[in-house]
Amino acid sequence: MSGPCVRTFFVTDIMKKNHSDTNYIEINRDSWNNRVETHIKSAFYDQEAFLKGKSTLNDIELKLLGDIKGKSILHLQCHFGQDSISLSRLGAKVTGVDFSEKAIEAAKTIAIETSSDAEFICCDIYELEKFCDKQFDIVFTSYGTIGWLPDLDKWAGIIDTFLKPGGSFIFAEFHPVVWMFDDNFDKVGYNYFKEGPIIESESGTYADKNADLSLKTVSWNHSLAEIFGALRKKGLSIESFEEYDYSPYNCFAHTEEFEPGKFRIQHLGNRIPMVYALLAIKK
Repeated sequence: MSGPCVRTFFVTDIMKKNHSDTNYIEINRDSWNNRVETHIKSAFYDQEAFLKGKSTLNDIELKLLGDIKGKSILHLQCHFGQDSISLSRLGAKVTGVDFSEKAIEAAKTIAIETSSDAEFICCDIYELEKFCDKQFDIVFTSYGTIGWLPDLDKWAGIIDTFLKPGGSFIFAEFHPVVWMFDDNFDKVGYNYFKEGPIIESESGTYADKNADLSLKTVSWNHSLAEIFGALRKKGLSIESFEEYDYSPYNCFAHTEEFEPGKFRIQHLGNRIPMVYALLAIKK
């Protein structure tokens, strides 16, 4: 999970209403800056194994990536760089982007520690054109990223801008059906469709639910139609789309590991989609 990642389910106060989006960057940046140290130390991210060479990429995205040796990859919303460095270990030339100063500082340090040539940029991805002027063979983003973005048309525009003609956009993400449920997955608590910002106060974080953290976040739900529509408006052709009845991460409440590295909500089994992945080509 490359981050900014999943909405945690330890919510003390939830409001769903019309709200100014103007300060969401500052609120969410503070939240993610405050998580970095906890995440690096957590068993969830298993930094010790990663430093010894363990890849953080999953079969879902690896299937779409294929052979990336010699390819240039732009990794959007890369958190503290584990997936970026994992991509570079497969022979790609990787540039990771994230808006958290602490995450990017950590990513640069980890790249040195692992002798990775991955590069990192700290900025809001909507502002990336101010910091990067090249195009890439692949744009990649994964797991819990677009929920932090209010405007998917602008997001798709960034993807289009930084993809070479014929380049691939590879995207793995938690399914919007997951974000409809309350914290216990007992009932629908959120709209499937985007209806405005979801403002939450949280304790803990998905990587360490008992961490002494109190966080405020602003996020948005996005339907599949909104996602597909935004990409198609920019001329990206969706070549592959798959849905999965499990999560490769144990980051939700009431999960069971039914196979190694595959998690479902115990009382829902395989009855809901939990992840989807797509490949789109810039024609």
